[in-house]
Amino acid sequence: MLYPLTFQPIFKERVWGGRNLERLYQKALPAGVPIGESWEISDRPGDASVVANGPLAGKDLRWLMEHHSVELLGAAKPATTRFPLLVKILDAQDKLSLQVHPPAQIAASLGGEPKTEMWYIADATPEADLFAGLKRGTTREEFERKIKDGTVADCFQRLPVQQGDVMFLPSGRVHAIGAGNVIFEIQQNSDTTYRVFDWNRVGLDGKPREMHVPQSLASIDFNDFEPRLIQSIYSRNPVLKVRYLVDDPLFRIDACQVKRGQRFHIRSEGAQVLGLIRGRLEVAHGETKLMLSAGQFALLPACLERVTLTAETQVEFLHVQSR
Repeated sequence: MLYPLTFQPIFKERVWGGRNLERLYQKALPAGVPIGESWEISDRPGDASVVANGPLAGKDLRWLMEHHSVELLGAAKPATTRFPLLVKILDAQDKLSLQVHPPAQIAASLGGEPKTEMWYIADATPEADLFAGLKRGTTREEFERKIKDGTVADCFQRLPVQQGDVMFLPSGRVHAIGAGNVIFEIQQNSDTTYRVFDWNRVGLDGKPREMHVPQSLASIDFNDFEPRLIQSIYSRNPVLKVRYLVDDPLFRIDACQVKRGQRFHIRSEGAQVLGLIRGRLEVAHGETKLMLSAGQFALLPACLERVTLTAETQVEFLHVQSR
């Protein structure tokens, strides 16, 4: 019954957002507001992605998980009854708050959910940067002192970035996205964020945004100093080049490059997600044929066994395997 699925994006207004998702990916953004996030595949309370193609169009991912979870996930057994991944595109035209997500072992005690994630820089201005991990030697005592005097950003490692850079962010790693980034974010299904500092700005309602200092201090890994961007490069395969990005108990993510006209197959290994970075890629299974372009995502249910992909142009895409 299931087939390769696409979904209607869910747009989120953010004080740090912009209009790049319209410019880069022709997303039909609501007029006149800064859009910071497009939730491409989501099974969050109140934000379940709606199927956009085929016989199940109009059904949402929550319904799929309630009625077809085994076909969707295969042998994968998520910790909750929700789809295990949350897939977004972020448009950061200003800095995000300095923040952290709680590790699994303490998240429940703090009233939150753990969140491990990966950022793929899809587009970046020459000045774009990220904040990730602590500067070497930073102590908890110094961090707390700088929160109070408003200089805690001095404790964060800052990394200049460009298109194609990748950062892995396990729960407990302090971080923030800097201005000038468009990012494909693949993450554990969670929406728990604890803010440490928000650059003394106000939110969309004109009021300072809520901080979560006690929860942040309980969550931060104070031994996590100066993590590096992922250093992998593409393989030399002349047909399908693969760049290994993340191999984590929650998900595996690779980037792939394929020459125009090449046809190849993906076999079922649980639920998989394809995210187009550039080019046009045909996804075919039985009677279903999709044409993905940059900024579009497809969910391949586990029950499909084998899906045929054809590169209509030279393509680059993320291949995500849920675990």
